[in-house]
Amino acid sequence: MEMLVSSITCKRLTVFSIFAVVIQIIGLSLFVFGFFPVKQALSGVSGPESYHAPACDSNRTQTHTSLPPHQLRSLYQDLSGIPPSFDRLILMVIDGLPAEFVLGKDGKPPRKAFMEAMPYTQSLLANGMAIGYHAKAAPPTVTMPRLKAMVSGAVGGFLDVAFNFNTQALLDDNLLGQFFSIGWKMVMLGDETWLKLFPGLFTRQDGVGSFFVKDTVQVDQNVSRHLGDELSRDDWNLLILHYLGLDHVGHIGGRNSVLMAPKLLEMDQIVKIIHTSIIQMQESDQGNMLLLVVSDHGMTESGNHGGSSSEETDSLALFIGLRNHVSDYASATRNTAHQVDIAPTLALLFGVPIPKNNIGVLISETFDSLKDDHRLRALELNSWQLLRLLQAQSLGLSCGNIPCNGLNDSKTSGTVECNGSSKKMLCCLYMNAAVLHNSWKSEQVSEGEAYRSTVAAYHKFLKTASEWLSGRATDKSVNVLASGVAAMLLSCLIFLSLILHMCREVKQEKKQHLSNLDSHSQFWHLEETFVLGVIFILAISMTSSSMVEEEHYIWHFMTSTLYLLLLRKTAQFLLADSRLFKGQSINLKVQMSFVFVLLISGRILRGWHQGGVNWTYLPDISKWLEQGGNDVVKAVQLVSGVMVIFYQDNTFAPSSDVSTLLAQIIYAILGSATVGTVIVIPWLIPLHLSYMGSSHNIYLSTLVPKDVKKMSPLMEMRDSLYVIGWSYIVCWCFLQLMLQQPINSMPILLLLVQIITTMLYSSYGGLHLEEWVEVSALCFLGMAGHFALGNSNTLATIDVAGAFIGISSHSTLLSGILMFSITYASPMLALLSMVVYISVKSYLVVPQNVGSEHLLKTMLGFPCLVPLGINSILLTAYTTVLLLMRNHLFVWSVFSPKYLYVCATTVCIYVGVAVVAATGMYTYLVLTMRKRNQVSIINDAR
Repeated sequence: MEMLVSSITCKRLTVFSIFAVVIQIIGLSLFVFGFFPVKQALSGVSGPESYHAPACDSNRTQTHTSLPPHQLRSLYQDLSGIPPSFDRLILMVIDGLPAEFVLGKDGKPPRKAFMEAMPYTQSLLANGMAIGYHAKAAPPTVTMPRLKAMVSGAVGGFLDVAFNFNTQALLDDNLLGQFFSIGWKMVMLGDETWLKLFPGLFTRQDGVGSFFVKDTVQVDQNVSRHLGDELSRDDWNLLILHYLGLDHVGHIGGRNSVLMAPKLLEMDQIVKIIHTSIIQMQESDQGNMLLLVVSDHGMTESGNHGGSSSEETDSLALFIGLRNHVSDYASATRNTAHQVDIAPTLALLFGVPIPKNNIGVLISETFDSLKDDHRLRALELNSWQLLRLLQAQSLGLSCGNIPCNGLNDSKTSGTVECNGSSKKMLCCLYMNAAVLHNSWKSEQVSEGEAYRSTVAAYHKFLKTASEWLSGRATDKSVNVLASGVAAMLLSCLIFLSLILHMCREVKQEKKQHLSNLDSHSQFWHLEETFVLGVIFILAISMTSSSMVEEEHYIWHFMTSTLYLLLLRKTAQFLLADSRLFKGQSINLKVQMSFVFVLLISGRILRGWHQGGVNWTYLPDISKWLEQGGNDVVKAVQLVSGVMVIFYQDNTFAPSSDVSTLLAQIIYAILGSATVGTVIVIPWLIPLHLSYMGSSHNIYLSTLVPKDVKKMSPLMEMRDSLYVIGWSYIVCWCFLQLMLQQPINSMPILLLLVQIITTMLYSSYGGLHLEEWVEVSALCFLGMAGHFALGNSNTLATIDVAGAFIGISSHSTLLSGILMFSITYASPMLALLSMVVYISVKSYLVVPQNVGSEHLLKTMLGFPCLVPLGINSILLTAYTTVLLLMRNHLFVWSVFSPKYLYVCATTVCIYVGVAVVAATGMYTYLVLTMRKRNQVSIINDAR
């Protein structure tokens, strides 16, 4: 590698850099698709074979019976052995509703405001007419995979969080498909995700977009306006009502939004209307209807979701209309289940086969009104289904001497202690349950120890099997993963080699042309060692799940410490060197004041949001301002920028055409201003035919060769990049003021202050640092600001609300771009500021007899290579950590979400560096062409 870069030119440097990026992308793609594959599911659907005991040989071919819907329905009823409890179902989904709002938490009732907001629902719970469950949802806690879990009983792959924005039809076995096969008529009102998952299944439908989070009113009125008409009809069996308003309220204002209680009251009224209709139907003998109120996920204090915290996974399952009456309020509210348990429960209640890939366990209390033999039959059917899935997913699973008809010899009536491997234990647990069930059948005892033992044995098997299936690590090809890591490691080595070459080249040039270098430049390298130590500490800290969750502490501490080291170095340089001129002394004092500004603004940013995962409840500046009310927040916005006030007045109001049009106008203005500046400035900037009398002392004319002076556009590039760079920064800040939450207006201003101060520090002629150190400091500043804006390594802190500002119709691409821009506002700002940094940086060393391409390499080298190098080290390190932690307990809840952020950060670096490089190259080409034409004209005139 050393020989490869010993005499590298600007073109070769570009080629090697692009080559390293391509290799990194290939390696990253191999690892991502190898580590996060789409979870494998059994093909086909459950049929009549579900009501027979599974064959011990999992490879046995099962024939599928194709019958007309009415005949298949009768066949299922005959084979099931369980009389259907209901003939109609209303599934009411309240998107984002935490079970805590309805059922309370830790044995305590809900907050008074929430109880008062849902009086009818609370009365049903108190009177034993409803039973509620904290139905734990699996991460990622976003709508599409959670709906899949409820209707199929299966847990999807982790990358479903990405597919949530582009939902595809669900092809796996599911309840809606089973209902459709027996001739059910289904109606869907609400979230259009259902229409994308199940196209063509609904008799009537009225879908609404789920991503316009500014709308909290109309989105629910579009559902409720059909409710009266649908309840009066008898031509449907399943009615799905998916209300999105509460989730949107959470995204906008959090759990404590002033709109939360009115929205809960609205939902309570819907429950009252439906339950009243159910009572009327039962009184007139029009059939039995079940109302199931569920939520797909919960929400954090800030109203977001997507992660694995208890607040996000606390979803609701509320059964209203069961024949059994719960004895007291505590029994109705202090129940727990898993979200996947809904699928087998509904399948057995309504007489259809349990979906093939279900890993859920039936909710026993919903069958309390049935006879004992029917309840045991339900447990048996659930056990058979899980046993089939176990045999399919574990090829070595052998059930020993269990007969394939599910019955055991009457002589074998005892149970055995289960131990050994997980496979042996699972078969043993099933064998015990089957033996006890057979024994109970032979005795026909309705109650007593035999019945209770059989129920306990079935539940033990079901729970163990469900946990094994849900926790089973997806098979990963270690060779593919290792190839991905190797490619990323190679890319990392290339970047580091290029950076090392640049450092040696700059050092050599300084020795050749600046022989009077001050002695301090030879000895003071503490900040360089610290920068390398920061990267090392970050890489090591990624092996700890707690440090991943609280990574913001590292960035804030390291950034502040780095600036303290610079302050120390500047002070020592000022006090120790008596040879300083008066101007140099003043410059050093000014630089010290800049460091103080950076430290103070950084401390304010550190206290603005209590980031991370475990300590978000602690007080911070943003909470204090929000408690002061909207007037205080508006005052902060006024200080931060007048522009955002004009638009954000509509933040807590329904989306309107006026606000959308205004946002689109702002987008157009900012985009046109930025692009226009980049294109036009290099053509309009005045050309300098003589460098004498320059207003800046950046380039020492005595050190620049005459041919370089004549043809090189150094001064013009500096001036052009200065204007373009500030247009990037200003337009990006204005964009963020519009997109970010109002409370983040001041942090955006503070980030801008830090950028300006850093540019001033670099441009002053006092203490000069190594360029790669200054670029690294900018990158650290960007990441510290990333967490200061409230971001973390959990998906719940992604701001979805701002991603739909100015979008009149849903676009996955545009919303994704806006969401990315909001999340990576600070790192991108730091990268865009590199353009200004290039223009103000002092390039004091210019080799003799070189062309202007070398100067271009010197200007763009470090600002482009250092961010890529730092990111490649962290990317490779964390990829290795994830590979080693692939069987860790927190691999999906902590390490995997962090890896998605690492991948997104990599994209951010690519985009930012590409903008910087493209801007520099374009400016250089335009100015070089103009300069040559100008020189040619002058020569012709002579």
